[in-house]
Amino acid sequence: MSAIEPDVVDEARRLLAAAEAEGLRLRLIGGAAVRLHVQGDLHPAFAREIRDIDVVTGKGDGRRAGSFIEAQGYTPNRTFNAMHGARRLLFYDDDNGRQLDVFVNSFEMCHVLPVGEHLDRDPLTVPLADLLLTKLQIVTLNAKDRSDAYAVLLEHELGPNDVERIDAARIADLCARDWGLYRTLQINFERLLGALPESGLDDGHQHLVAERVTGIATAVESAPKSVKWKARARVGDRVRWYEEPDEVAQGGY
Repeated sequence: MSAIEPDVVDEARRLLAAAEAEGLRLRLIGGAAVRLHVQGDLHPAFAREIRDIDVVTGKGDGRRAGSFIEAQGYTPNRTFNAMHGARRLLFYDDDNGRQLDVFVNSFEMCHVLPVGEHLDRDPLTVPLADLLLTKLQIVTLNAKDRSDAYAVLLEHELGPNDVERIDAARIADLCARDWGLYRTLQINFERLLGALPESGLDDGHQHLVAERVTGIATAVESAPKSVKWKARARVGDRVRWYEEPDEVAQGGY
């Protein structure tokens, strides 16, 4: 009988506990990670089905993480894993129709995020700043990712403590390293603010989210930028600044 839990959040918790028992660092990203950081009930405006599980492991731990996930009852995509296993691994929960992604050290979609840098700062997920970035690095921001970003911003104040606070300085630092990431976030900050009237939040909550978005955006703009960064900024949108993420199987982040 499979040990995999039918409820996706319960299953994420089970996997994390089993990994910890084996001394393997796994941290959640994606919708399940957002759900774990919500205190109490999720705001009804942000309720959505979570179809898949996404985790990050540390540099050099991909092979071990792959063996662990397979031992937990998941079916590996052997072709994909053989080709891309140094950076990403795919598995399937056939009984529940779910996909499980393992990102090794970095999260690579439209931009490369070094999410493996701070895996020890939260026992369950990547830090909130990195979790928010995995949503806002998407150039074509969809309703699902916008909703998850709003949920994180509504529930958490800005601050330097990574546990249950969003470290704006971390986001600013990563944007100062990469003009392309900066540009995508600049666009998505505007999208978040522009879509707030249709978010399902009341005026007070809209104001709170807008204040936090503006706080992060201000930190990003204020961070010192390198000569190389400024040179790329002068080129601007004339050259594409992001990658088109690969669509794999029927799942997705």
